[in-house]
Amino acid sequence: MTNKLIQDLQWRGLLYQQTDEEGMEKLLDDQKISLYCGVDPTADSMHIGHIVPLLTLRRFQMHGHQPILLVGGATGMIGDPSGRNEERQLQTTEQIDRNVEGIKVQMEQIFDFQSENGAKMVNNRDWVGKMSVIEFLRDYGKLISVNYMLAKDSVATRLETGISFTEFSYTLIQAIDFNHLYNEHNCRIQIGGSDQWGNITSGLEMIRKTHDEEAKAFGITIPLVTKADGTKFGKSAGGAVWLDPKKTTPYEFYQFWINAADADVIKYLKIFTFISREEIEALEVTVETEAHLRKAQKTLAEEMTKLIHGEDALADAQRITKALFSGDLKALSSSEMKAAFKDVPSVEMAKESKSIVDLIVEAGISSSKRQAREDVTNGAISVNGEKVTDLEYVVDEKDRLEDAFAIIRRGKKKYHMVQFQ
Repeated sequence: MTNKLIQDLQWRGLLYQQTDEEGMEKLLDDQKISLYCGVDPTADSMHIGHIVPLLTLRRFQMHGHQPILLVGGATGMIGDPSGRNEERQLQTTEQIDRNVEGIKVQMEQIFDFQSENGAKMVNNRDWVGKMSVIEFLRDYGKLISVNYMLAKDSVATRLETGISFTEFSYTLIQAIDFNHLYNEHNCRIQIGGSDQWGNITSGLEMIRKTHDEEAKAFGITIPLVTKADGTKFGKSAGGAVWLDPKKTTPYEFYQFWINAADADVIKYLKIFTFISREEIEALEVTVETEAHLRKAQKTLAEEMTKLIHGEDALADAQRITKALFSGDLKALSSSEMKAAFKDVPSVEMAKESKSIVDLIVEAGISSSKRQAREDVTNGAISVNGEKVTDLEYVVDEKDRLEDAFAIIRRGKKKYHMVQFQ
């Protein structure tokens, strides 16, 4: 009978490739193990595209296994050629250290570090950084042939455009990582995205060659997440959806998930959330029978915002969403308004008093003075959530939030940000 965890991963669509399906299943049936996933600190925050292998690792932890989280202080300085057509811009040691700290905070949000099988965090600079060039070439370079490395997709796809020896050696250093964790932490499985298959199998090859006994290590990759229309997952109008609340506010994060298409939402619930199969199947019925209620999207947005940003941030995101839906902007602070309207059409204007009619014409909110007067008298214009019907109303410092911007709404849903310089 298929292992319950494996069964769940298959149902959620989280298994793409496995090096030895039968052997790994037997291992998981027989004992609790350690397994790892690596993240290179190329930025000071992860984005949602990074977290699918990590969330999968968390599922193993929930079944009693111990996750090892490898932050690549060494590999991050080299650059993974996987999925890239050009060399990475190398970062300084100081940048990498800052990035590692940012990523650690986010790992602590996702994993349990306190229980008996609490997560461990390691940095590969602690062992790779101590290695001399001679040691690297003699002890490890002899184990993996150039022919073997050239056959890897990550290298083969770069041969025409060119690849430096630095990035060419990346797979060898990742192999050293798996071998080190196998030796020091009895780590038996590596999990990665589908682009990591070559790096994972290099690690298994090194483990095989450095152990006399039959080494029992395994690799799993997770499929690339795509939208139903085939476009790339994980991008919003403002770019990548980051886990750092300073880069992507909890409100924007919540909105990203709540705007998931009906065709995608059940897949996302399976991949990203920890709610049960029964709950997801019940939500699938609501997508088919009462899609307008968007119950599945609301659940997805709630679960993800709570997981990454916590209960308080979720409550704030829901409050902002409710205020925008009802048009009651007065319920929001100026910083919440700024976050909520970050991506609406924006125009810059001088800090001077203007009549409401002149302002909305100059800002391009109404097409002409005649239209502007009609919009105001009809009650179609509001400033920071307050309806303006007086044609003589003057927009001045009292309307400038943080002395920097105002939110003008025309009609029910057309918002504009006027930024005062």
